[in-house]
This record gives sequence, C-alpha cells and structure tokens, in this order.
Amino acid sequence: MPILSVIVPFYNVEKYIGPCLDSLAAQTLRDLEVICVDDGSTDGSPAVVEARLGGPVRLVRQPNQGVGRARNVGVRHASGRYLAFVDGDDRVPPGAFQRLVSSLESTGSDLACGNVMRLSQNQLVPSWAHKRAFAEPARRTHITRHTLLIRDRMLWNKVYRRAFWDRLGLSFPERMYEDQPVAMAAHVGAQSVDVLKQIVYHWRQRDEEGASITQRCLEPDNLRDRLLSVMETAHLLDAWAPSLKPHFDRDTLDIDMTVAAEALAGMGPEADPGLVDLAVRFLDGVSQADWLSIPFAQRVQMHLLRERRLAELAEVFAEQRDGRLRPRVSRAGLLRRRWHGVHPAIPRRLSEVSEELELEPRLTGLSWRDGLLTGAGRVALGSFDATELGRARIDVRLQEHGTGRAIALSSQDAEPTWDSAPRDDGPPTPEHGFAFSFTFDPAVLTSAQLSRQRLWDLRVRLRAPRLDLDARVGGPRWQGPVAPAPERHEGVWLLPVRSDKGRWGLRLRRSDAVLDECRVEGGELRFSGRLRDLGDGEPTVRLVRGSDGEEMYFPVTLTGRDFHAGIPLDDVEQAVGRESCWAVLIDQGRPLRPVVRGEARPEATVGERRFLVDRAADGCLMLVEWPAIAESWSAAPRRRAAGRR
Repeated sequence: MPILSVIVPFYNVEKYIGPCLDSLAAQTLRDLEVICVDDGSTDGSPAVVEARLGGPVRLVRQPNQGVGRARNVGVRHASGRYLAFVDGDDRVPPGAFQRLVSSLESTGSDLACGNVMRLSQNQLVPSWAHKRAFAEPARRTHITRHTLLIRDRMLWNKVYRRAFWDRLGLSFPERMYEDQPVAMAAHVGAQSVDVLKQIVYHWRQRDEEGASITQRCLEPDNLRDRLLSVMETAHLLDAWAPSLKPHFDRDTLDIDMTVAAEALAGMGPEADPGLVDLAVRFLDGVSQADWLSIPFAQRVQMHLLRERRLAELAEVFAEQRDGRLRPRVSRAGLLRRRWHGVHPAIPRRLSEVSEELELEPRLTGLSWRDGLLTGAGRVALGSFDATELGRARIDVRLQEHGTGRAIALSSQDAEPTWDSAPRDDGPPTPEHGFAFSFTFDPAVLTSAQLSRQRLWDLRVRLRAPRLDLDARVGGPRWQGPVAPAPERHEGVWLLPVRSDKGRWGLRLRRSDAVLDECRVEGGELRFSGRLRDLGDGEPTVRLVRGSDGEEMYFPVTLTGRDFHAGIPLDDVEQAVGRESCWAVLIDQGRPLRPVVRGEARPEATVGERRFLVDRAADGCLMLVEWPAIAESWSAAPRRRAAGRR
C-alpha cells in the first residue's frame, strides 16, 4: 500500500498535463500512486497520460460527467494512507508532498495544507487567497483558531489522512465549485490541522482563456452552481462552526456575491427567479455588522438584490462601472465622528461609511520654477461627494521615509468643487474634491538631511469638523504630470519620483552614472549617458523585475566615459494579466543606478504589448509593461473568484 494517493482529474488539458505529471514524478516522496481520471477528454490529453503509464501512474476513464464525479472515482481507486488532489493543468514543487506527509506523520493531524503561488507562463506570483493565511507556520491548529483559513477553500494544496476522509464521509457534489464545501467540511471536521509556510502548489492561470473566464462566471448555470456551493458551505458553518460564519459571510459578500450582483444586473428583471432566490437566501442570513464590512457601492447593490429590485440594481451597477456613482456623505449626530453615505436605495442602518472614507490625493501639475519645486493637485474623498464637509483645511508636506520628519509645504482653506479626473479605461470622470498647491525650496534642507540621501514622501492632510484624514499623493502611473527633470543642490540630485504604485515623492541622491537621453525608436528603448568612473570591466545593462527579481542583460557601447545602449522591447519577458515593472541598471561589476536627467516619459506599443518608460522611486530608469488585457477595478473581484476552480 502506498503512503500517498494523488488523484488527478483532467479534461482537455493536452498542453499542461505532461508538465503536471512530470512535477509529480519529480517528488522527493517516492512512495506514491498517481491516479489520473480522464473526464471524457476530446483532445490529446489521454495520449499524453498513456505515454507515462507504469510505475506509480494509472489511468481511469469515464464519460464527461464533471470534475466532481472524476474526483469521487479517483478516491474509490485510491489505496494510500493519505490523499491529495492535483488539477491536471497545475504543478507541484518537488518537496511539497514530502513536507505535507512528514508533518502529518509528526503531529497526527488530520490534514496538512501549504502556501500557493499562481503560475502564469513561467512567472510565479503569490496567490492572493493564500498569502495571509500561510504567512506563518502552525502545527495542530484549527480553522476556528486560525480564521484566515476561511479563504483556503481549495483542495489541492493539502494532504488528507484517508481514515479521516472516510470517517467524515466526504464526497464531491457533481457540479462546478464542488471543492469549496468539501474543503470547508474537512477544515471544520478535523481534530487538528498543520499549516505550512512553504510553497506546496503552483496554481496555473490559464492565460489563453483571458476575458472568457469572467464571461463564464456570469452565465446562469455557472452562477447557480456557485450559489449552491455558497449555501451548502453556509449551512455547514451554521451547524458546526457558527463562530466562522461571519468570516465566511464577509468574504462571500466581497467575492461571490459581487459576481452574483453583476450577473443578475446583466439579466435584469428577466433573471431566473431560482437564481435570485438562492442569492436572497444567503443575503438574508448575513448580519448587519457583516453588511457594513463591504464598500458602500457594493452594499447598495446587495440591498437592491436582496429586495429583488433588479432593474434598479442594473442602473446602480452601470453607474458604478462607469464611475458615475458618487453618493454624498452626511454627518451622523452632533457629537459622534460618524459618517453615512446617502443613496435613496439603502436604509440608514446600512449606510455608515466612517471606516471607508479615505483621501485620494493626485497631482495635476509639477515643475521647477526658478529653483523651486511647485505643484498643484486635487484631493477627493474616495468615490464620495464631499459637499457636506464645506470648507476644509488642506496641509501639504514632505515626510522623510523611515524617520517621519516633515517639511511643511503649504496650508490652505478650500471648498469642495467638481472636476474631471482622468481615467485609464474611458472618458474623464466627474470628481468631487478640493484643490491644493504647494512650493518647495531646497534651501530648507539641512546638511544632515542632504547627507542621508533618502526618499521624502509627498503627503496631504485634510481637516474638517469631525474628520481628519491623511494620505500619500498617488494615482495610476500613466495619469497625471510627467516627473520633471532633477535639480542639483549642494552636489546632491533632487529627483521628483513616483513609486511603481504611482506614489509621489522627492528622492535625494548622489550617483556614479547619469542618463542624459532616453527615447523609444523602432521598437527599441535607446538611452545614453555618462559614467563617473570607468571601473575594471565592460558595463552591461541589467533589467531587474520588481515582482520576483528576474534579471535580463543587454550590451552597452562605451566611448570614453559615455555609454549608449538599446533594449529591444519585444525581447523583454512578457507580463501576463498584470502590470510588470523593470528597473534599468548599469552593471559595472556592481550595480549603478543612473540618475535620469530628462523628463520625457515615452510610451510604446510593440505588437499588442504596451510599454511606459519612467523614472522609478530610486531615481533610476524604469520600464513598465501593462497587461495585454486591461481590466477595470470593478472587474477584479470576479476575476479572482473566477479563478477559484
């Protein structure tokens, strides 16, 4: 009898099933069996599996009846003391099963689970669903004590003790989203659970599916299966772990019910009453405190859905999608620092937004004038209309990163007005907020401050009756003013910069390299500059990706201390599904971060790829690639939920 049975259901994954099985063959735990269940594939997937039969790999066939049935069939064929599940398009790191089984052997727990990375092409990034829950290891814990595991609703980052599986009588419903109720039943029914910090699973993002993922999750049959799994899980928690129900409800409101609201808004009054009933049954069981945990705009939509006002739901959804939903905020009482959102569709008991109010400062202009850095901008109260605030005090300052020391730049009274905020995915959006301006004189910097060569964050504070908010000035990188050229003061470069998240600041730096010219020409990023010292070796250009440290190298032409280089943009490793940022360095035996003197921010399109060249937060050159398919912020939750498989 093998120690571990690994069940691999698959359907039409010819491109991926080979690497999946290869990753299982490379496991350091050798005493395992791999049961591949073909769910009626119509492509070459079975042939790929057949080529690997023998040894631990077995093949079971069934007509196309869904992954739930395929997993149940695999469990019936399994003979190991432990069970694991792997989807046919994913991969498992070599030591994963050894770690998980060893943990169970050591602790006697019923199941062990580990951290997950998303796999997109050859790039691995942390899984949003698992990042926090697996930040620290824990032995012999339980979901009621480690409540972050409420998002760990997938099967495949775990090993289960077979006797425990059989004792609970676990089996999969034969529909989509079949894994959530089973994974939650296992977590709740376990005597104890081991949580591993190490990565044990690579969860593939199927890049070729792209936007079709979000389309499928809005289809009636898909939505029905999702809601059935939600209700089954909710009933389970109500009966066996009521302390977890609020955690589940908040997560479900934010993810699954956001998808349901969008889908039913699209269907309008013609929506299937059965689907509406399922959504309403869940919403009826959510406490008022949990309703208040989601953003106000979602709250309005959920309330309309709960009251079955689908025509109004469609209108509100369209307003939010287009950036036209701008509810007014209103004070609550004379003494309390509480605020409510005002919308005719929602009752006052569900309208509090005190914890949701955030400043969103952005720059509209920034330049050097006669040696002074002058800027202007606007600060909004998130997506709310701030009319009721009336006059407010706006303070602008530079704050030294790491120490918190501040230099005041301006303090001014302002009245809220309407303006048009630029957007990356459509026409400008009317924005309600306050205008501000400031001036910075480098002469106020002391010798000690200049010598530290640190980043100073640009921050705005808004003060009004019963409201005091503070935030860094930011915004999307591709909006707002271009960072002006740096100025030198007492031998130190003063560089207005933005981080890769779009936050503005002032960087103080000395540098052994200066980049004078930068442009995009013929699909190539070309730049030139000057080195202070030639050093011992031939310099090269080094690209370093911020997300994972991936590096690429390109040649440099050197004439004396002057250098010239070109980076063919099509040769840069492609970003998939998200923004990718590369720092551009000069490697001369040690990395040199050249100060970018120019203020041009060239953009380029190479094929279907979009690039932006800008100055990074450390003052060096940065190359940003946007994902091939741009998605608005409102689509993000359903994209995450659609990937849950």
